[in-house]
Amino acid sequence: MTGTDELSHEELLRRLQALAERAIKRFGLPDGAPVKLINVSENATYKVEDGTGRKWALRVHREGYHSRTAIASELAWLAALRESGGVATPTAVRGLDGEYIQAVAGEGLPNPRNVVLFDWEDGAEPEQTNVAGFELLGETAAHMHAHVRKWQRPVWFERHSWDFETSLGNRPHWGYWKDGMGMTAEALEAFSETVALIAQRLEAFGKSPDRFNLVHGDMRLANLLMDGSTVKVIDFDDSGFSWLLYDCATTVSFFEHTPEVPELLNAWVRGYRRIGTLSPEEENEIATFVMLRRLLLVAWIGSHSETELAQSMGVSYTQGSIPLCETYLSRYGRPTSSSIAVSSPKKGILSRLFG
Repeated sequence: MTGTDELSHEELLRRLQALAERAIKRFGLPDGAPVKLINVSENATYKVEDGTGRKWALRVHREGYHSRTAIASELAWLAALRESGGVATPTAVRGLDGEYIQAVAGEGLPNPRNVVLFDWEDGAEPEQTNVAGFELLGETAAHMHAHVRKWQRPVWFERHSWDFETSLGNRPHWGYWKDGMGMTAEALEAFSETVALIAQRLEAFGKSPDRFNLVHGDMRLANLLMDGSTVKVIDFDDSGFSWLLYDCATTVSFFEHTPEVPELLNAWVRGYRRIGTLSPEEENEIATFVMLRRLLLVAWIGSHSETELAQSMGVSYTQGSIPLCETYLSRYGRPTSSSIAVSSPKKGILSRLFG
């Protein structure tokens, strides 16, 4: 984190806690209201309660990751989805000055942090192995993709682009995959060949607007809440421009290697097709996006080694990626010298690649 590299993770969290407790005053919440840390990833997220039963989620943004305009763009999309996209999303709360985004200084931190407060969203996360939950994820993604294809974004709209170069290429948002934890010569060889094949297949797949557009970017079950019959999508911090099928790949983040994944991905496809269209060519490329996400997460773990999630995955996640790479390469063929000469996957690729 910019300007805080010399701090221990524990000391940084202590200072962010103090900043969060100061920030709630900007929104008119009572001084001394409990502010509890619930998640640290790119940002620090806190649960706030006022003693009357009302709850909020306070997000303290990482310094230097999203600009104020980019955060405002996220909030604009959330509002548009609620109003015309048929998707329930978190509602941001205005500060006392009427602004959604508050710049709050913290003692011992070099620069103010952008802070956003959301109304708390009740609901329960579906179980990881819940096939019906994955069908629902597919349906929800199709609704969101239909919305972005017709939505007129504000002229000032700004979000990260998650293409090959900014994921596994030379301008990565989350660090270089080669710096993953526990990188060995075997992993380096398998990953290098896989990255080359991914690049070739994505170039052939193309970036037309019907395939490459605004996406959630982290559509895991952890970011889906069931509240009665209402489906809520939360945590749009990774939203940006990428292939729409990247939203499918993110559903199996961190457990891509487990036996239930083929069935879950097929369930996502079934759900998606209830609302939107998905060609056989697009379905056959899902495995490429799962591998893109897997190696991107190898990079994320390496560059976020201080977080609990990265430490829980660590070296084993890097090593567990090697068999996935080898199977992917054997199913799709080795990368060629031409970036256009791309082989077709063998029939039933989803059924055999990740099991």
